[in-house]
Amino acid sequence: MPLIPEEPQIHESAQGPRATAATGRPASTPRPVPGPRSAATPRPGRPVPGPRPAPPAPRPAPVAAPANTPTPANTPENRSAQRSAPQLQLIPAPVDGALDAAEEALDMLLESGRAPGEILVLTTGDPHPWTTHELSFGEASYWAQQDAGDDVFFAPAAAVERATSRPVVIVAVNGGDDEATAKALPSAMARAGALLIVCGDQQRVTTLLGAGAGV
Repeated sequence: MPLIPEEPQIHESAQGPRATAATGRPASTPRPVPGPRSAATPRPGRPVPGPRPAPPAPRPAPVAAPANTPTPANTPENRSAQRSAPQLQLIPAPVDGALDAAEEALDMLLESGRAPGEILVLTTGDPHPWTTHELSFGEASYWAQQDAGDDVFFAPAAAVERATSRPVVIVAVNGGDDEATAKALPSAMARAGALLIVCGDQQRVTTLLGAGAGV
């Protein structure tokens, strides 16, 4: 019996068409309050960020060294506090389009199965609208949402030292001076457990990453 191919699934648009009033004129759709989303609809034209790195294979138990024998620096015991550098992905975008590129990368990550609480989004220029909205209720309430760890958290890159580590960090280079951005990028990388995505001008970001390494 011939196999019937599966019908392609049609994803509904995240915003959808505007509702039509009874008079036949399109009714205006209220603008949603900006904020983290628990699910997202992928936008075409952007590659899905790479898959999560596979966990390392279990290592055999080390053999105890004889007494008074120095332990090499590369033994599992001394590497336990170290972790591999996160994967770096650069998404080229102009300054005024860096935040949009970061949003698209976020959508792709959520669509690919990343949990919202695993993602931190930083902005080097103007803060994300969600940040501005939540800070209007006070800093204590704003930072408490980071501590809860159950949703995407948006923060200014200037406050990266206060941000906690998450598996994925997205940086939108949407402004800010070069010196501050060069300092923020290494801090963002230090907080990325598996993947760091930087959205911005490719040449500038590459230069700033090199400058930040020497900070």
